[in-house]
Amino acid sequence: MRLAAVATAWVGIALSLLPTPTRAQTASGRGFVPLQLSPFQMREAESLIHTRLPCLGCHELDGDGGRIGPSLSDLKGRTPPDSVYDMIRDPQHTIPGTIMPRVRMPAATQELIASYLLQRAAKPGPRREAAPERKAADTASDAPALYGRFCSPCHGVSGSGNGPNARFLPVPPTAHTKGAYMSTRSDDELFDMISAGGYVMNRSPRMPPFGGTLSPEQILSLVRYLRTLCRCEGPAWSRSKS
Repeated sequence: MRLAAVATAWVGIALSLLPTPTRAQTASGRGFVPLQLSPFQMREAESLIHTRLPCLGCHELDGDGGRIGPSLSDLKGRTPPDSVYDMIRDPQHTIPGTIMPRVRMPAATQELIASYLLQRAAKPGPRREAAPERKAADTASDAPALYGRFCSPCHGVSGSGNGPNARFLPVPPTAHTKGAYMSTRSDDELFDMISAGGYVMNRSPRMPPFGGTLSPEQILSLVRYLRTLCRCEGPAWSRSKS
């Protein structure tokens, strides 16, 4: 069993231990109504965003975070609740072609984060606008296109770790062209990192997981593409003996 499968299951268990509020709905059963969160729940949501979830890898919140997606600083009263909740729950179906990955988490956690973002008061300061998203590409089996769309905003088009979003991240993105470092990472480890994200791999939580968005075949194609960027192989012990 791959480490990503075990790690993702562990994160699901950990997140499920959070307070479990019941989602409020309209009388018709449709539409997301933000939960009225206690001060403890507000702090819990804030902690998740800053220490476990990858939100700030792409989004800015009160001046902290990436600039790939829209700002999260002032959603209260500006963005329909359904839009916020649906983007957290299933971004690809909400906005087809978006590069925002689906992050697997319990429904209660989705509701907690959406409610927090819709209730929190924005701190004073200039709002940082997001850079426009790139147009969707046919990424079914084209690894360079996959890399260019999902990876290059942080890791750079050539894999040098200098993407336009890199300067907003507290931990510099990995330079995939550095063979000396990449040769220490096994293919399985690269697969798990792409699939499960940074938090479960004991690295920066701002690296998002793509296992809920890309197929295993697409992730494998990305691993192979990384090997062309670094012009290296993984550690000798990790290579097939056949």
